[in-house]
Amino acid sequence: MLPQSFFMSKIENYIKGRGAQKNVHNRFNALEHEFRDDFLNYCAVEGDEVQNSKTLLIDTFPKSIVNKVTSPDVGMGFSLNPYQGCEHGCIYCYARNSHEYWGYGAGLDFEQKILVKRNAVTLLEKKLSSKKWKAKPIVLSGNTDCYQPTEKKLKITRQLLETFLKYKHPVGIITKNTLVQRDMDILRELAADNLVHVNLSVTSLDEKTRSILEPRTASIKKRLETIERLSTANIPVSVMMAPIIPSINSHEIMPLVKEVSERGALGVGYTIVRLNGSIGAIFTDWIKKTMPDRASKVLHQIESVHGGSLNDSRFGTRMKGEGEFADQVKQHFKIARARYLKGKARPQLNCHLHEQFKDGQMKLF
Repeated sequence: MLPQSFFMSKIENYIKGRGAQKNVHNRFNALEHEFRDDFLNYCAVEGDEVQNSKTLLIDTFPKSIVNKVTSPDVGMGFSLNPYQGCEHGCIYCYARNSHEYWGYGAGLDFEQKILVKRNAVTLLEKKLSSKKWKAKPIVLSGNTDCYQPTEKKLKITRQLLETFLKYKHPVGIITKNTLVQRDMDILRELAADNLVHVNLSVTSLDEKTRSILEPRTASIKKRLETIERLSTANIPVSVMMAPIIPSINSHEIMPLVKEVSERGALGVGYTIVRLNGSIGAIFTDWIKKTMPDRASKVLHQIESVHGGSLNDSRFGTRMKGEGEFADQVKQHFKIARARYLKGKARPQLNCHLHEQFKDGQMKLF
C-alpha cells in the first residue's frame, strides 16, 4: 500500500480527476487541433498548466468499424471501438498515442476530447450481414474502453451487444467499468449460446493506488462485485492485471489472483508496463508529481525490463519484458495460477451459430 504522503492531495497544481497532468506535443503537428472556444471554456494550448476538466464529445462517422488486429502478441483477431479517447484517464494507457492520428494530444486531450462513432451500430450490422464475413470473435475495447462514462448516456455499446445477439455472433469485452452490469440481460442471452466472454481489468486491490493510476474508473470494490455478479449469472469472466508496474502494483500478484479467483474469475492475464511513444513523457511527468520519492526507482525498473528503455516495440517481448524482474513476475503468475486457478478455463466462443443464422436468413429471400 502506498503511503498517504505520495498522493495528489499533497501536490501543488495537481489536476484532480485526470491521469495526465499536461498536454504533450503531437508528433503529427500538421494535423494538430487547437481549441480556443470560450463558450466551451476549453483550452488545449501546449504547456498550459490550467486545464478545465470538462469532457468534449466529438461526433464522427467512420467508413468501417471492425478492425483486423495484426499484432501477433495481442490475444484478439478483430476489435471494435465505439469511442476514440477515454475519460478513464489511466496514466499508463497504450492507446493514448492513437489520439495523435486524429490531430489531438496523447495527454489531457486523450481524456477530454472523446470521439464518438455515431454510426457504429449501422456499420457492425453491415459487416455481420455480409456474405463475405465469416464469424470470428470481435472484441469490444481493443483500444479504448467501451464502457467509459459517456456510454451511460449514449448506450452505443449496449446497441452493439444487441446487434451481436441478433446475429448470433461471438463477442469479447474488455473493460474496467462496472457499467457492464447494466447489460446483464443481453450478456445472459449471449452466454447461453456461448457467444460472450468478459475481461475485467483489475490492476490493484488498493483503492489509493487505483485512484491515481486510473482516476475515473470504478472502485476496486465495485469491480470485484462485478466479477462475482457476472460469474453468478454464468457469464464467463476473466481478469487482466495490466499493466504490472514495478514498485507500484508488482507486489500484489498473489493476493490479487487469489481474490479474483474466489469471486469467480476463470483466468488472469497480465502485461508489464511499456511506455511507448508520447506516453513516456506523460508517465514521467505524472510520477514525478505523484510519487516524487520513488519516481527514479520506478522509471529505472521499467527501463531494466525493456533493455534500458521505457519502451520495447518488439513482438514477443514488448508485453512481458525481459530480465530478472520480468522473470520474477512470470514465476509469480505461474505459481498463482497453479494455486488459485487450477481446473479453471474459459470456454471457447461459438462461431458456428452465426453461419447457421445467416443461412437461415438467406432462405427467407
